[in-house]
Amino acid sequence: MNLVIYILRRLAISIPVLLVGTFLVFMMVAAAGDPLAELRGRPNINPEAIAETARQLGLDKPIIERYFYWLGHFLTGDWGVSVAQGNAMQPVFPKVMGAFDVTIKLVVGAEILALIVGVAVGVLAAVKQYSIVDYVATTLAFFLFSMPIFCVAIVLKTYAIQINVWIRDLGLTDLLGNPWLRTTSPETLSSTGFGDFLAKYTGAYLLPTLSIMAISFAAYSRFQRASMLETLNMDYVRTARAKGLSGSRVVFRHAFRNALIPVATLFSVNFGQVLTGAIITETVFNWHGMGTLLVQSVSHNDPNTLMGWLVVVAVMVVAANLIADLLYGIMDPRIRVG
Repeated sequence: MNLVIYILRRLAISIPVLLVGTFLVFMMVAAAGDPLAELRGRPNINPEAIAETARQLGLDKPIIERYFYWLGHFLTGDWGVSVAQGNAMQPVFPKVMGAFDVTIKLVVGAEILALIVGVAVGVLAAVKQYSIVDYVATTLAFFLFSMPIFCVAIVLKTYAIQINVWIRDLGLTDLLGNPWLRTTSPETLSSTGFGDFLAKYTGAYLLPTLSIMAISFAAYSRFQRASMLETLNMDYVRTARAKGLSGSRVVFRHAFRNALIPVATLFSVNFGQVLTGAIITETVFNWHGMGTLLVQSVSHNDPNTLMGWLVVVAVMVVAANLIADLLYGIMDPRIRVG
């Protein structure tokens, strides 16, 4: 029962946070510039047409009224229309959701893999402190953590191209149909069956997933190692050892659960950063997701598309923090009681 009350309390806190966030973001987007500036600069457009366009888009109203007008329509699924050249008057909702679908598939898979591998390596490095395993894990984590993500992505793409050439030189192109390591987005792929579909999409996701995973893995493994070492030196862990419990039981039953709490915090923060920072990975591998949409909406001063992008990212960040809070309550009952 306490867990249910804890969940409801966290949900109640998240809603006003989102509302305040949308208000602040709307004010900043509105202050960024006139979305009809490009239209006003055309000599063949008369002022009446510009005024009518502004009226249709609600730009002739006071900014506070515009916000509540936007919020009311946004909550009903009407996210407005785009004003970008080439996409003018097209609905924003399918545009944002299409880009979000591309990015979330990439980010979620990469973050889950990075979390699993990072936690496992961090625990192993802590348990085997100052061993060759610890030194290798620490060196790899620092190396990856110090590299910019675009550098990781470009290196992976370069080597993938060389591997594809090697596969072709071995005469395996006909066997595989196409090189398995794809360096373009999955949108450009066509398949003749489920097996072909699985092979092509797996190859298309592999390189960008590894690019994002490498950076996140470094952070998770370092945090997990430090947290695990601190927990292993706690009094209750030493007491468990003194009672004669096995090493694996001490690590996984008494230390591991509490050592995960700082990593859960890092995951909630890192997920939002990875989601917004996917623009670099998408650019390198020619993916048309949230990163590409952000660049387009900013360059064309498209407020409705930009608001849709920002709200989706804000929801995902709040959701990640909410999941972290729920994990706190599950891992440590004292938190939800408090």
